[in-house]
Amino acid sequence: MFDFYEASIQFGKLIVAALLGGAIGFEREAHGQAAGIRTNILVGVGACLMMMLSLHMEEIFRHLDIDSVVRLDPGRIASYAIASMGFLGAGAIIKGKGSVRGLTTAAGLWLVTGIGLAVGAGYLFPAIASTLLSLLILYGIRRLKIFFSRDIYTILVLKFDGLGRPLEHIKKIFTEHTELTIQFINFHQSFSPPQVTYRLRLQSKEIIPWKELVGKLSALHGIKEITWEEGKVP
Repeated sequence: MFDFYEASIQFGKLIVAALLGGAIGFEREAHGQAAGIRTNILVGVGACLMMMLSLHMEEIFRHLDIDSVVRLDPGRIASYAIASMGFLGAGAIIKGKGSVRGLTTAAGLWLVTGIGLAVGAGYLFPAIASTLLSLLILYGIRRLKIFFSRDIYTILVLKFDGLGRPLEHIKKIFTEHTELTIQFINFHQSFSPPQVTYRLRLQSKEIIPWKELVGKLSALHGIKEITWEEGKVP
């Protein structure tokens, strides 16, 4: 016989998992991540369903005695849900030359899986507390990042017409910006057409006056092209 009371409890758990996952997904969506509100809702609801299924499996075979060949582990489905989340999390990670982006989103998906499992097991208060704490971290620490400027690595390419070598002028400009450090300089000279190219590997902080620096470099005699590229982290 269909139990409406039990069904309402189960449906309520799925709704709570959807709301908690959606709250974290909303922050990720607002931050421009592909794994946003819909992805996190689906992960939370799916994890909640798997946890309820794990617990229900024990109820189905509870009548079997010790002589039965059936052996159940109510946590097995839940453990595989956590393990399989690694594949979805890996898809959210984008690796560039000098940075890895999407780790926070991948960690968020893993957290939402845990929240969904907790809701499915009826562990509501820790699930809600974890959601509120994670939202505090996601929204709060982002505003504190301006006080923790990290090192970034870039490649500056300067092309000049002619066969002049204005390297000393370039170094002089960079000495005026102590937050920038030249780690290495590559040199290339072409004779037809006559052209000189410098490729500088730079270490700097995130907050630097790029506009002012480009303005000074643009004033160099014979400058033809300025290119910034993301550099590899050593």
